[in-house]
This record gives sequence, C-alpha cells and structure tokens, in this order.
Amino acid sequence: MTQTIQDRILDLVQAENIDTLFGIPDPSFFGLFIEAEKRGIEIVSPHHEQAAALTADGHFRMTGKPAVLCVNKGPGVANIAAGANFLRKENVPAVFIMAQRQRFYEQRVRRGKMQYMSQPPMFDGVMKYVGVVEYPEQLDEIFHEAFRQAVSGVPGPTYIELPLGIMQAKFDLPPAPPPHRYRMVRQRADDLGIAEAVELLRGAKNPALLLGQGGFVSRAHDMLGVLAAKLSCPILLSNAVEAVLPGMEDRTFAYSSDAGAQIAAQSDVVLAIGTELGEALNYGRGHAWKEGDATRKWIYIERDALAIGVNRPIDVPLVGDLRDVVPQLTEALGDLQRDLPAKLPEWTALRDSAKKALEDRIPTTSCPIHTGRVAIEATRALPEDTILVRDGGASSMWFSALLQFTPRDAMWSSNWGAIGNGLPMALGAQLAVGDKRRVALLTGDSAFLFHISELETAVRKNLPLICIVAVDHAWGIEAASYKANFGDNTPTPEARWGNSVRLDLTAQSFGAYGEYVDKAEDIAPAVERALASGKPAVIHVEVDQAANSTFAGIPGFLEFRNWFGEEGDFLGVPGAAPAPTAGGGGSTENSSGY
Repeated sequence: MTQTIQDRILDLVQAENIDTLFGIPDPSFFGLFIEAEKRGIEIVSPHHEQAAALTADGHFRMTGKPAVLCVNKGPGVANIAAGANFLRKENVPAVFIMAQRQRFYEQRVRRGKMQYMSQPPMFDGVMKYVGVVEYPEQLDEIFHEAFRQAVSGVPGPTYIELPLGIMQAKFDLPPAPPPHRYRMVRQRADDLGIAEAVELLRGAKNPALLLGQGGFVSRAHDMLGVLAAKLSCPILLSNAVEAVLPGMEDRTFAYSSDAGAQIAAQSDVVLAIGTELGEALNYGRGHAWKEGDATRKWIYIERDALAIGVNRPIDVPLVGDLRDVVPQLTEALGDLQRDLPAKLPEWTALRDSAKKALEDRIPTTSCPIHTGRVAIEATRALPEDTILVRDGGASSMWFSALLQFTPRDAMWSSNWGAIGNGLPMALGAQLAVGDKRRVALLTGDSAFLFHISELETAVRKNLPLICIVAVDHAWGIEAASYKANFGDNTPTPEARWGNSVRLDLTAQSFGAYGEYVDKAEDIAPAVERALASGKPAVIHVEVDQAANSTFAGIPGFLEFRNWFGEEGDFLGVPGAAPAPTAGGGGSTENSSGY
C-alpha cells in the first residue's frame, strides 16, 4: 500500500499504542494533524510549546504511555527547549518530532534566514537520542530508535528532526511492526537475584518497602499493593510521592517525617522500588539511614543497570522493569506470612499526632486567610478519588502537609524543583482520565500565572479540573529568603506585586468557572460549587503574605534544607540543616520515572 510520510509516521506512533499528540498547529504538521483526527487520535494544542511538554508529562503520569510532541520549526523548537529539560529531569519518556526547513535552504550561504537556526545543538545533554531524517528511507529506523531510547533504562526525551523537504515522499512498505519486534518490552530480573532477594526478605526482622514515584507513574498500584500486603512491613514514601497504595494507609509514612526516620533507622532490609535513591533520600546512606548502615541490606529494583551501586552499595540488584519484576518477586515469595510490626501503632500515632499538632496551630479564622487553613478547608471538600497536582513554593508546602484526603495519584515537579508546571500538568492528567475522576491543582498565584493562558485550553477541551489558588500577591519563598539573609525589615525588590490581580475574573473571561474567597468559612462551599459546575474552575483565595514569607513557619522547609546539609547551603540560608522533622511537604526527589 502506498503511503505518505504523514501516514507512515502515524502508523509508527499507533504501533506504540499512542492515541494523543501534543503540539501547536503549523504548516509542518497540517497534513499529519488532519490524518490523525481521521484516525481518532486526539490533538492537544496548548498556547505555548513549553506548556505542551508539561501537559504531556501529566498525561504520561496517568497513562504510563510515552508522549509524542509535534514541534514547529525555529521558534517553536526554541520555545520547547525548557519543556524538554523538564521532561529529562522528571524522567518522562517522550519523542519530540521537530520540524525544520528544507535541507537545500539550510545549506545555502545566506544571512537573515527566516525561522531558521541549527536546532540539535540546543539539546546537547538534554535528549537521550537525536536523529535527523535526511532521507525518507530512514524514517522507520530513526523512529524506532527514538522510542527504544525514550523508554529504555532511565526514561527520557528523544529528538527526531523532520526537514520539510522529505514531506512529499511516498512509501510502499509492510505494516509498522509492533514494539516487541524491535525493542525490549518485557524485562524480568535474573533468577539468581530473585532467589537472593527472597532469602533476604524471608530472613529480615525489620524490613521496609521504599517506594518512589516510578511505582505510581508506571500504573503499578495493584501489583505493588499485592507485594506490600505479602511483606506486611512499613512503607516509606520517597519525597516525590504523596499518593498512597489502596488499603495501605495504616502502614505508609513519609520518609521525611519523624516516624519515617525511625523506620529507616531500625530497618535491616530495604526493598527500594521506583526511585533513584537521590539527594532528597539522602542517597540511602545519610541522616536517618546512618544508624545501622553497616549491616543493613538493600534490594533495588531498577531498570538501568548503570544506576546500580552509584548512590550507595546495593546487595541484591534486580535489574528490570518494575512492572515485570514486582509480580516476579511476589510469586517467588510464595506463601510468606508475616505479622505487622509491633511498633506500627506507635509510628502511626506519631505520624497522626504530628499532623494534628500542625493543624491545631493554624488559625481557624483570619483576615487574610492563613494558607494552612486553605489547605485544610479546600481539600476536605474534594472527592476521595481526586488526582492531586501540586505547584508553587510556600503555598505548595502548606498544601502538602495538610491534605485532608488520601490521594491515589499525585504529581508535582519532584525532580526538577520547578514551579509553573502545575496548570499544564493538571490539563494532561484530566485529559487522561476524562470525566471519570476530577483533577485538583493546589498552587500559589506566582506559579499559577506562568501558564494562565492554558485555562482557555481547559475550556476548549471541556476539562473539569479545579484550581485552588492561594493568592498572596508575592513570590513567597523569595520574600522569605530576602528576610533570612538580610533581616525582617529588608526591602524585597520584585518579590511582591499589587493586590489588583483577580484570578477568578480572569477564569471567567476564558469561559471557566471563577470564584473569589476571602473568608475561611467560604472555602469549602466554593470548592463544592466549582465541582458542581462541571467546568474548568479557579478559586481565588486571598491568603496572608506573612504565612508564606517566613521560613520558620513553613512545614517541611527544615527537611528541605537538610538535603543540602552535607554539600552546601540552599536558597542562601546559612547554617547547618537539622535532622528530619515532621511536616512532610515541599520535598523533591530524583525518582525513576518508569
């Protein structure tokens, strides 16, 4: 069958079970988009290329499918460079199809070329693979290599350059092969490693299961729950994770809490899954891990063999895809039966009392409202199956520490430590689940303003996400850093702006639901009305600047500092960092993304 370039690209994409393309319309992709819609593939066009990458991230985290982005030549490619860096740091498998001008034009000796620059050098050190389709006959092999590299080892973005000169080519080729014909799609661990892991876990007195974000973005909730139930041990969540496996609430603890520190310190065998054991976990050897480190055994499920032993010594490496290795290990454990630890009620009480103590010190009424009160009242009104997206600085830490529901899925920029990604990421998550579940973005106003134009995308796509925005009319963390370095009465250049911003009115202008709140008792009813509207919604909540601009009061900030305690100060705040403290929020981690 004779095919065009557009036909063949879509065949290759659909062979990977991809049903969504992200990108802004451009002549380079007009034919591709028209044919894609005929095939039932969804086209998602945000208002900025960077937002397209961030939306693709949210979609990936809720589907486990690699992202495919179609990027306009020249300025479009330049705009998406920041998004490509984001996906690389967040370990998101993505294939960027980058348009480029015709090769004969590129090689002409001319100045002032319109919408042209050499594009691959912009992505040195970012893309896992760069392929340029110089001849139509190279299309299949370059696409296959791009997908192979994107999903192998530590996942990440890859680059395919598509010069316009080949867009008129036609093919007479057999059907595009399925993925298992050209790359590894199943990756079980070796039998010897599994046997050694079983021996360690059966003989352990105080095992602990350490889960990273990779376990959740790979959509492995159920299989991880089966393994956790069999092990009957406490579950430590890396600082990237705010979701909890269904039914495991009683035994799940944040590593960055006092209870988590105790569990880490007393553990004799740790089974780590879906995490790079990065800086926010003190590399598995500092702070809480120091006690017992000489005798503690580590079992590590990791796709990238080159990661084994880098951040800390590993006793039993299980190299493979966790979606294959976790069931393999569960089956090998056979009829293992273990009682829950005797100290579990003590750890649970410590965890719950720490949160209760934090809640008790939050003013019930204030004018303006304390950010912690926003977190309590707003999240109390959200459905139990809400998908949590968190963004921002100080406001984000308050939201994290005071959630009133237990999310099964949650996401934020846990690796890159960026802000402003929240709204596009929430769009992608809502696209993935449709109207089956609601997505809630909990954010501050400075972060929300980065990509506020994407409210129009949410309206156009009829995505009923809800955005709860703590508005302090400032860069709260930056204002706090000014104070920490130069005193409470120091000027704070450009860290604050006027109080004229009304995000609710902005939302209404886009056709979304918008509501303004300046009283604590009105927060939950506003959330309920926003949910009932069935529209994309923005709740603008006026909050107290002081609550966000003093490091001493922000939950989780001391823990945030201790990640850098061994290698330098952070945010210009002098002084050595303390040991882990209760409070949780605001943590980042380099988590294995897949």
